[in-house]
Amino acid sequence: MVELTERQARAYAEVLNMRPAAARALLGTGQDAGTLLVQDCLSITELLISQDATRFASTVAAQDARLEQLNPQTGPLAEYAAAEIRLHQAAAQVVFGQEVRGAWNLRQSYGAMQRVTERYPNYLPARKTLGMLQFFIGSLPEGYRWFLRLLGLPGSVDAGLANLRRAASQPNDFQLEARLVLALLEETYYKKPAAALALVERLHREQPENQLLAFLLISQRKKQHRTDEALAAFRARPTGPDYLPLPYLHHLAADLLLYKGQYAAARRENELFLQQYRGRHYLKDAYFKLYLACWLGGDAPAAARYRARIGSAGRTVLEEDTYAQRFFDDPQPLDATLTRARLQIDGGYYRPALATLAAFRPHTATPLRDQLEHFYRRARALHLLGQPDSARVLYAQTIARAGLAPYYYAPQSALQLGYLYHLEGQKSTAKAYFQKALSYPRHEYKNSTDTKAKLALAELK
Repeated sequence: MVELTERQARAYAEVLNMRPAAARALLGTGQDAGTLLVQDCLSITELLISQDATRFASTVAAQDARLEQLNPQTGPLAEYAAAEIRLHQAAAQVVFGQEVRGAWNLRQSYGAMQRVTERYPNYLPARKTLGMLQFFIGSLPEGYRWFLRLLGLPGSVDAGLANLRRAASQPNDFQLEARLVLALLEETYYKKPAAALALVERLHREQPENQLLAFLLISQRKKQHRTDEALAAFRARPTGPDYLPLPYLHHLAADLLLYKGQYAAARRENELFLQQYRGRHYLKDAYFKLYLACWLGGDAPAAARYRARIGSAGRTVLEEDTYAQRFFDDPQPLDATLTRARLQIDGGYYRPALATLAAFRPHTATPLRDQLEHFYRRARALHLLGQPDSARVLYAQTIARAGLAPYYYAPQSALQLGYLYHLEGQKSTAKAYFQKALSYPRHEYKNSTDTKAKLALAELK
């Protein structure tokens, strides 16, 4: 068999809708490759969304059983299913702290997916997953790539994009997934936000009951500084007992409400997130945002309580949590004016942010961190208002003043200058700024900044 049956395809659509009971009712208990694959897509979705560690062992055991059942089966769908389930297992192991086992399963999956594409070159689902793996491995910062090279996992951004585009452009059972992954990669790393948002908005109009698309719509509007539209999508999202709970949506909504200065509402949403969430990621960030809501909202005792929780909560794997931990460790307090301006810029309120920044009065005793943030925030607001010449001057001032201070303002300024000069066709200047962005030894957002600079440099060649 090459394709999913009609019932299996409908069940997979319900997995993407995040309606587990509906998916299970359609699937039944067969042991054919299509059923086993969609069953595993559902189980890994439930585990990774819930982040419930008590489900980890049973999920991995079920994956092992499915791999045993697939072992004697051959053909493109069966071999793809085995490689995909192995990848799901790697993801589960990495998320729940079994990094070495996860890396080994990643190697197994990568090799198996390569063999599927070699044996069945026109089987597009395998190209979707192989392309995604090739891209991510090829784009990793150097600090992570040594381990993957040790395991013999080659990456190639160009090959990955080619495989993803092929899977996204032609009909197959997993074309929607390929289209979404490709659009999100191009939005994040290749400055194509309009195309990604247009795709998600169109798909959401076609499938308003799909919780995954609702989540992506909220997330994309937030990333693109469309706070009011993102909140509207959050409030109109599909809800009810048929849907898998998605606590992270409350964390997103809390950010959006912070941007608007609705501190009490932001606090309620993050408290809901913490009540419902079972994972270890985003906890430091949630307590940091609760601190901000209370501090800016004038509730100093509550702000102090939430600040104290940052140090012991969760992990520092994600950059958001790393930033929160650095705030906790830094004895220098935040500046309220700069913090409000940052939130306004993140929310897309650029002119109000400039008005807020106008009230900031640096003097000789102003800490370097705050001086740099002042330059950088003004640059970002002007850049996003479509005033690149003014932004360039302020980005350059940020870099000149920073030296090698361990803050993200200078490396981000270098990255943005690279983008600006690239748009103007000044490739050599753009290249110099992207290289400068890579040169900073440590800062809060080094992994993502380095990845973007590295991909931008590759695009210049």
